[in-house]
Amino acid sequence: MKALDLVTVPPGEIELRDARSRGTRLVVLESFLLGRISVTASQWAAVAGSARSQDVSGKSTGNAPMHPVTWFDAVSWCNRASEAEGLKPAYAIHDRNVLWHPGADGYRLPTEAEWEWACRAGTTTPRYGELADIAWTAADEVEGPQDVAGKAPNGFGLFDMLGNVWEWCWDFADTARYGDYRSLRGGGWADSAWSCRASVRRGSAPDAVLEDGGFRVARGAVGTSSEQSAQGWSAVDDWQRAQISGPLPLGWTPNRELRRPEAL
Repeated sequence: MKALDLVTVPPGEIELRDARSRGTRLVVLESFLLGRISVTASQWAAVAGSARSQDVSGKSTGNAPMHPVTWFDAVSWCNRASEAEGLKPAYAIHDRNVLWHPGADGYRLPTEAEWEWACRAGTTTPRYGELADIAWTAADEVEGPQDVAGKAPNGFGLFDMLGNVWEWCWDFADTARYGDYRSLRGGGWADSAWSCRASVRRGSAPDAVLEDGGFRVARGAVGTSSEQSAQGWSAVDDWQRAQISGPLPLGWTPNRELRRPEAL
């Protein structure tokens, strides 16, 4: 497999907002590598052996983001891509249980904090440019994701951080309310401007087949393999949020499958 084109994202800090709790938290990030583009259908095929991806019109689109991709598909592909390049896989995968080793140098999904920091690229506004110039959205009236890097990059040289396809991240969406749902960021080709903002979150089941779901890869050891937290994510926090007792609000499904982290 040809090595993926990665950009060095500088270290920094970012304040993340939780819409449900209306709280904020400051995350300090180490430098890491991030794909300049979303993983394309042709890149996917080079590792997974899949011949093509299709947009909703049924046309083969090798230079468009690979879609639809489940979260499980994405983490499995990351491990295979790592092995193909002689890197240490970032994930230990046992059925539906996936453990991240932050000390591994292999391909992985970015954390939400990494994703948003990289998307903003030093800006503090909802978007890093005029939406029409940087993102494929509903305003373009296209029938599916477009070839990557067709619009302007952000200040870090990253393309399509907004629009085109939603991108899976490592983090759980909310272990108190949404069980094992994982997070997606960025908005897609059929979304309105409201959804295509740096801070917008979406959650879905890790095995959900989302027509507008894709991913881009990160790389870089950001801790040790024994650590259970890195780059704004914490297994302890995930577990603690899921520990809800008493009557639950309608529709809440705490993640009862999470193991108690050893750090507690």
